[in-house]
Amino acid sequence: MVSEGRGRLFRRKDGKYLIYVPKDLAEDSMFPFKVLDSMFVKISFKIGDSKLVVQEWETPLPEKNR
Repeated sequence: MVSEGRGRLFRRKDGKYLIYVPKDLAEDSMFPFKVLDSMFVKISFKIGDSKLVVQEWETPLPEKNR
């Protein structure tokens, strides 16, 4: 079981940021997200803290997609 790994925060040339999650961590059976291709996540932090919180972004489906 892999419950932590060393990732990276990248800044691209276009100014966007990407967070790399190690493959072993993301494919572990206990990893909290099941991702086939991509998913939206909510990323937050508390001022003065050096930790990020990553949560699944739960938005209601538009009426036409229900």
